[in-house]
Amino acid sequence: MPNDLPDASIEPSEPLGPSEPFEPSALAALPGLFSEESRVRAFAAVALGAGGSAEVARMAGLSAKETAGALRRLREQGVVVPGDGGELVVAHDRFRELARAARPAANPAGDPVPAGGGDRTGMILRTFVKDGRLVRLPARWTRKKVVLRHIAERTFAPGVEYPERTVDQKLRTWCEDGEVDHVTLRRHLVDFGHLRRSGGIYARPVESDRVGTA
Repeated sequence: MPNDLPDASIEPSEPLGPSEPFEPSALAALPGLFSEESRVRAFAAVALGAGGSAEVARMAGLSAKETAGALRRLREQGVVVPGDGGELVVAHDRFRELARAARPAANPAGDPVPAGGGDRTGMILRTFVKDGRLVRLPARWTRKKVVLRHIAERTFAPGVEYPERTVDQKLRTWCEDGEVDHVTLRRHLVDFGHLRRSGGIYARPVESDRVGTA
């Protein structure tokens, strides 16, 4: 069993904030960052709700030294940051910035074209999803299925279990400045079969890839 590591023993590096510019090399650095297994395991532990270094060590099965090194590198690259309460969280805004930087083209309105390009699905997503945010949920059932599937596929890995706190954290990002709150969005994802709930644990079923096609 790995030794517990006090959170204070990790010297925080200064990650790039969401509003700070970043070099194009930041994209190229990601494969190297996650080429080390200990970093992948530490990142996965944080994504699943581990809020401190000791908890990361336990969930990831890493030693205190491995945990310290992995978290230091993750924070240096800005993919793990302190949350509002000081706990470790995944920097979803950072990944969205990198994803936007990697997109080769935008539509005439200036918004990145979601998956589905110029077909009916793409038209629906361009209407209801703007810059990684949910503007509102469609009233029509068939369109709502398309939007919910889009959110589920980009937020939750199939078969991975997420505590409710982590689910809410991920969905709050989608709901910023929108008409739908994260609790309503979570309920719709469950109702439409994109998330399954057991107690306080949620998981996206593998077969949800076949749910919600327009």
